[in-house]
Order: sequence, then structure tokens, then C-alpha cells
Amino acid sequence: MIETARLVLRTWRDADRDPFLALCRSPIVMAHLGGPMPDDAVDTAIARIHACQAEHGHCFWAAERKADRAFLGFCGLKIATGLAPGIEGDVEIGWRLGADAWGQGYAREAAIASLAWAWANLDASRVVAITVPLNHRSWGLMERLGMTRRRDLDFGHPAFPDNHPLHHHITYVAARPDGGRPNGL
Repeated sequence: MIETARLVLRTWRDADRDPFLALCRSPIVMAHLGGPMPDDAVDTAIARIHACQAEHGHCFWAAERKADRAFLGFCGLKIATGLAPGIEGDVEIGWRLGADAWGQGYAREAAIASLAWAWANLDASRVVAITVPLNHRSWGLMERLGMTRRRDLDFGHPAFPDNHPLHHHITYVAARPDGGRPNGL
């Protein structure tokens, strides 16, 4: 569990499914992610999150607001696989919050905490983040986090055909701040 001033990033609970399902059904939230997800796809995503946590000790953690214990979405870390050779095996940071949580600094707060956790606990020289060029909110946050755009790592997402607006993905990278190894490793 990671705590910030306003949030708790934690492993997922069974009770998170329904609010996550509502979030993933939102056309606004899912506009740059392929559109609203059916129930079975949400269940598959949750299963992948649980598997990532079990295998690696981290995942896209559930983001909970401390003030009222509301589930806001997720933020955290996973291993990039099956997308592009340039980032294969890298630690990837990601976030998805409900639209009612946008514009309040929650994603930035959670992402800063996730990056700090990565540097303290993982033997990774960098953390990557991906999105589509149209997702200004997402790549804007990447820039506010101090991440650097790496055009050489951009790729075509295999889930979308070449002419689809979500095919082209851009990549940002955060390099380990100290250039060294995590504490205790």
C-alpha cells in the first residue's frame, strides 16, 4: 500500500469491480482507449492486474481517495509486453481515473508516488508511459512528471489497424533519477 496526502494506492478488492466497470463503460474515460469495455473485458483486465501483482509485486493499483474511501480508478506499474520491441520488458506506468476525478491533481499525485515506489523498489533504469497523440491530458501529465518524449520508441498498437486513430502510440520515458540502483539492491 502506498499513501499520499489524499490517496491510497492499494491492491484490488472484490468491491472495486463495480466502480471499475462503470469507469470502463464511460465513453469519456475510454475515448482514447478503444471505447467502452464489455463486462468480460473488464473482468479480464482485473485478472491481469491481480496476476501482475502476484508475479511482480506491483500492478496498476486501485486508487482510493482517503477522505471518503471512494474508488477513483487506478495508477501504478506493470511490465510492458506485446506492444513494441523498444519498450518490451520495461516497467510501464499507467493511470485511469473516472472523469469526476479529473482536473484535481489525483493522477499526478498517484503517478509521483508510483514513480517513487519504482525507484525505491525496482531495479529499473527507466519507466515508460504510452498514450495516443490525441490524449492531451495523458501526455501532458507525462511532461509534468518530467518524463521525456522518445519518438524513437513510438509504435503502432497491435490492437488497432494502421488507419485507426488509436493505432499510433507515443512513448515517454522517466530515467532513474540517481542513475544507480534502488535502495537495498
